[in-house]
Amino acid sequence: MTVAIDSTKAEAGEGRRKIENFDDILPYIGEAGRYQWFLFFILLPFTFVYAFLYFTQFFLTLTPNQYWCTVPELDLWNLTDYEKIAISVPLANEEELKMEGATALSRCQVYAVNYTEILASGRREADPNWPTKPCENGWSFNWTTVPYASIAAELGWVCDKTFLSSAAQSAFFVGSIIGGFIFGYIADHYGRLPALVACNSVGFFASVGTAFCTSFWTFTLSRLIVGTAFDNCFNILFIVVIEYVGPKYRTLMANMSFGIYFAFAASILPWIAYWIANWRILSVVTAVPLIIAFIAPWIVPESARWYIACGKMDKAIAMLKKFERVNKKKVPQEIYDEFQISCNLALANDKSADKYTVLDLFKKPRLARITIMLIVYWLLIILVFDGHVWNMKLLDPDVFTSFSLAALTELPAAVLLAIFLDRWGRRWMGFMSMLGCGLFSFLALATPQGGSRVAMAILARLGVNIAANIGFQYAAEMLPTVVRAQGVNLIHIIGYFAHIIGPYVVYLADVSPALPLIVLGLLSLFVAGLTLCLPETLDQELPQSLQEGNDFGKEQSFWWIPCISSTPEKKKIYRKKIGATNAGFNPGSLQRIDSTKL
Repeated sequence: MTVAIDSTKAEAGEGRRKIENFDDILPYIGEAGRYQWFLFFILLPFTFVYAFLYFTQFFLTLTPNQYWCTVPELDLWNLTDYEKIAISVPLANEEELKMEGATALSRCQVYAVNYTEILASGRREADPNWPTKPCENGWSFNWTTVPYASIAAELGWVCDKTFLSSAAQSAFFVGSIIGGFIFGYIADHYGRLPALVACNSVGFFASVGTAFCTSFWTFTLSRLIVGTAFDNCFNILFIVVIEYVGPKYRTLMANMSFGIYFAFAASILPWIAYWIANWRILSVVTAVPLIIAFIAPWIVPESARWYIACGKMDKAIAMLKKFERVNKKKVPQEIYDEFQISCNLALANDKSADKYTVLDLFKKPRLARITIMLIVYWLLIILVFDGHVWNMKLLDPDVFTSFSLAALTELPAAVLLAIFLDRWGRRWMGFMSMLGCGLFSFLALATPQGGSRVAMAILARLGVNIAANIGFQYAAEMLPTVVRAQGVNLIHIIGYFAHIIGPYVVYLADVSPALPLIVLGLLSLFVAGLTLCLPETLDQELPQSLQEGNDFGKEQSFWWIPCISSTPEKKKIYRKKIGATNAGFNPGSLQRIDSTKL
């Protein structure tokens, strides 16, 4: 059982409950003391790393919407850009008008004529009947909206090569899948800190190496290697910090770290790119926060739960005593002795769970259905999230401002979650957020091009931000303990495939300019409906066995709303005392999950 008790009384031994797991000893060493807040602030540079790795490639491959074929002969004449376009660029054909960000003038065709003779004759405007041909000498760009040449502009990833930018981004997330296995193995076998240092080191050197790329293949390889560091570069430390924080503070710290740090980092990134105006320097500058990982072993504690899982109880106790000193607590030795006995017993019991694999999630019909829905739920949320990120460049020529404003939606998303998630529940808040995402996606289509359309898209982004943060913990709460870690890992790995295909959503604009938002809106509405088909986890006893996972939520009615205290489901659960049969039960936020299993 897990009970939050007053730390003063606990230290005095008054009314003390038996210590059975890691969360039971946290009130003695401090649930949110000086050390925990120090670790919360240490998350800042690692959150910058996370945001920069995620979004930097968007600006490394960003190209202006207006470009045209370069004609070397015209450079020999004293002509303005307007005059060069007037004499050499035909109107866009029907096929070009369907392409993303299409303009009235062709971006991929040029008149096939002798410009020297034409200009010598005094002519300065083209004849629409002249023959045309594809660009042969590169492109010229209008640098008004994007004031620098990205690698995509330098190497001509436009027209029939536009897909190369998205292919390189997909390679980044292929690397994430590879890195998940590599650094996950290091984290499990050698410790969280070695994995943290290793993945951030790889990300740093590969990001610096990106600045020296001169071709698609070298750039793609560099980004694939950078991608191996993504996710683990932040999540390893994030999990360590959350492990040491008391259950009642975890929802606040988890959401605020993203809401404040991630929102700030992602919102200033466009302006860093705008101010630097050089994609090579940008790649190096955004790698700088990764350097913090080199000093991490001296400022970040190893996971005590990992020590316990490895049977290194002496090191776990030493780490807890360090928290005790910094937080100015005084813990009796018998508390540590009881904790050590409970942990050793838990480890012996855990060995019986080693026989289970992720395939066991699909052996019971209802549990299999829930698992599949969780997979689809997370996959589509990631697809909608990335779709909105990449679609932003189609909605507003001032992509720096619009991107920055959209990134800032992480802050209100975190605030709303901190206030309402443990009142309204996961189902209804997830439903409302994705319903809002879908509705605002369609409203963006109904509003004229410009600021109002961007505002609708930003509100849609707010909705999917909220849903993504909910989905981050939904599976961990719903899957049974014996296969929780494997199940969550499976869901997140499959989610990487959504990252791989997400950038290609913008190419639906080649069929119809409205199609990206239509698809994102329809997917959002589908996810909203799917959310209501999942069980609610708020104030519920977490499933431990496969059978409990299969039966989880059977007693819940479709219309159960947790914030209405008179609903039968909440009455039923409150008939049991807080210390009932299942240690996973925790009123409000279900963050009392054993972190050694995640």
